[in-house]
Amino acid sequence: MNLYPINAGNFKLDGGAMFGVVPKSLWQRTNPADANNMIDLTARCLLIEDGKRLVLIDSGMGNKQTDKFFSYYFQWGDFNLDSSLKKYGFTRDDITDVFLTHLHFDHCGGCIQWNKNRTGYETAFKNARFWSNKNHWQWATQPNVREKASFLKENILPIEKSGQLKFTSIPEGDFLEKSQLGFDIFFANGHTDKQMIPLIKYKGKTIAFMADLLPTVGHLPIPYVMGYDTRPLLTLTEKEKFLSMAADNNYYLFLEHDAHNEIITVKHTEKGVRLNETFVATDIF
Repeated sequence: MNLYPINAGNFKLDGGAMFGVVPKSLWQRTNPADANNMIDLTARCLLIEDGKRLVLIDSGMGNKQTDKFFSYYFQWGDFNLDSSLKKYGFTRDDITDVFLTHLHFDHCGGCIQWNKNRTGYETAFKNARFWSNKNHWQWATQPNVREKASFLKENILPIEKSGQLKFTSIPEGDFLEKSQLGFDIFFANGHTDKQMIPLIKYKGKTIAFMADLLPTVGHLPIPYVMGYDTRPLLTLTEKEKFLSMAADNNYYLFLEHDAHNEIITVKHTEKGVRLNETFVATDIF
C-alpha cells in the first residue's frame, strides 16, 4: 500500500465561523486571521494505492462554480487536484474509488464537472465508484435550512444519475464499521449526519483522515467546535471519544483543512488531549 497527500486547493473562511463560540483572542493563537478575519485553510485529500485499487478520499471544491461563488472563499496558492495527482504519476481516469467523508461542497465538489459543451454535468472520475452512506445521502439530498447552502445539488445528484454511486454499511451499535474498501470508519454525527472518518492501517500505523471532526490543530481543545456543526454538543462527545482513542493508540491524524500542519499525533495531558508531534506527509508515507 502507498499513501499520497493530494492538495485540491487552498482557501479561506471566517475564523469566527470556524471556531464557533470560542473568542478570537484564543483561536488566533493557533490560526491567525487576516484583516478580513479570514484564516488559511486547505482541501487536503488522501490517495490510497492498494493493489489494483486507487482510492481518493474527498475531492475538494472542484472548479465548476462561478467566479462569484469562489470569491467568497478567497482561494490562494497554485494547488489543484489534477496537478497533485500528476505529481505522483496519476490522472483522474486512474481513480477506481472516491470515498466521500460527507457531501459538503468543499469535500465533494471536485467529483462533478461540466460536460464538454457546458450543457450539463458529468462525473470527473469516469472509472470510479463514489462511496457515501444511505443516511447521509438522504440528509444531503433533503437538506435542512442550516446546511442547504453547503449541499449543492449540482455536486450530489449527478453522482446518483451516473450509476456510479455506492453505499457503505452503517454500524448498528458501535461507532466503527469495516468498509468495503478495507479500512475502518468512525461515524460522527455532530458536524453533519453520518460523517465518515476513515482509519487506514499502514505499515503498523493507523492513519485517521480527520475531515471535519478535527479541521485544524487549533481545534484540539474539546470545546473548540465549528459554528458550522449542526449538533455541537454531540461534537463535544465525539471529539473527546475519538481523541482519547487516538492518544491511547498513537493514531496519526491526517488533517484535511489545516493549511500548515499535515499530520499530527496527540497525547493525554492535565488539560486533556493535546498536540504531541507534528509531521509532514513524507515523514510518514
